[in-house]
Amino acid sequence: MSSHVPVLLAEVLALLRPRPAGRYLDVTVGLGGHAEALLRAAEPTGCLWGIDRDGEALALARERLAPFGDRIRLLHGRYEALPHLVGSVGPFDGILFDLGASSYQLEEADRGFSFGREGPLDMRMDRDEGETAAELIGHQPGRDLADLIFRWGEERWARQIARAIVRARQEEPIATTTALAAIVGRAIPRRLWPRHIHPATRTFQALRIAVNEELTELGPALEHATQLLAPGGCAAVISFHSLEDRIVKQTWRRLEAEAGMRILTKRPIAPGEAEEAANPRSRSAKLRGLERPAAAPEEV
Repeated sequence: MSSHVPVLLAEVLALLRPRPAGRYLDVTVGLGGHAEALLRAAEPTGCLWGIDRDGEALALARERLAPFGDRIRLLHGRYEALPHLVGSVGPFDGILFDLGASSYQLEEADRGFSFGREGPLDMRMDRDEGETAAELIGHQPGRDLADLIFRWGEERWARQIARAIVRARQEEPIATTTALAAIVGRAIPRRLWPRHIHPATRTFQALRIAVNEELTELGPALEHATQLLAPGGCAAVISFHSLEDRIVKQTWRRLEAEAGMRILTKRPIAPGEAEEAANPRSRSAKLRGLERPAAAPEEV
């Protein structure tokens, strides 16, 4: 199994407060690291439902979580399908979203998520549906491609990168991760490369978000999740870039104002220095929590 270190684990447990007989939902179960910790903390009778759109990761999670027997239920699907997947199962005492690509997806070269490993330029979280990143950049008009890279990657060099991609694909299809990374690197003047990240980071992020339509339904999915919370239940969301975090923050604020929810994290929780040193991928993580207030006692 691919190495997997769940991000902000102690902080997630502190927000969700797992307990025996509790019912929990991991909307993006990945390889099951957070799910395993929640189930252990909710022993002996707490149950967890896990969802993931990546059938390959779900199979690995099923293997990892098999010792929990009928306390774990795993479902294949997208988080925007929450009402259909678990609408009749709730309410839940805790719900977790761990957004972005999983460690398994990033580490497996043939998934095409990482510019650091040569592989086919795929990037689909569910390899049974949708077009690949190679197909997308192969037909997207240059202007649309620039808009996509700027919008989802917040990349200031989006136009230059899009022009470089269009020029390169006229010579031959851009089929691999390393080929695309090299094109992006050449499109940005070397002296202006970002200091702390690879120059292709934002472009790969943008393409991954576009291929998987990651942010299109995030807001509605967060709303559906809060409707599945039991009184006193909490929802926790880990995001990894500003676009995700902005949607979470804005959705939480609106639900607090309009639906009586209570924000538990006025500012997002970030990893400490020790976690960042042990797990560099955690550096950009932000955790936000929301609670459905417990029902008020009836007057006598």
